[in-house]
Amino acid sequence: MARRDSPPLHTPDGRYIVVRGRLWRAANPHLSAEVRATLVRALMAARRDVKQARAGNDADALRAARARVHAAKVGLGERGPVWWTDGAPDLGRREIDDTPYADWYRERESSVAPPSDPPIQLSGVT
Repeated sequence: MARRDSPPLHTPDGRYIVVRGRLWRAANPHLSAEVRATLVRALMAARRDVKQARAGNDADALRAARARVHAAKVGLGERGPVWWTDGAPDLGRREIDDTPYADWYRERESSVAPPSDPPIQLSGVT
């Protein structure tokens, strides 16, 4: 499993990231860096507003903040119409084992070797 601060695992076609064995639609790679950065800033601000609205128990503010989260995610291509054009369905939010990516994922996971740290040597302990 990837560490929280490591980049997410992307499927070979770049359409999804894998988080805890589930597919999540990746952002549209065709967005310009400027547009992507603007949308990510809007998304992060909206997420902070969701947190604040929850803490303040403000249902109207929560609804508005969630709408802004949704709008930013649609703009990024993570929700709404798919950004690819080959007619493939959206498999987002599905367990990867229930998708055409299952074999790729199992193969990848089995090829990742566990860490091989040398044993700790303690003096005077046998």
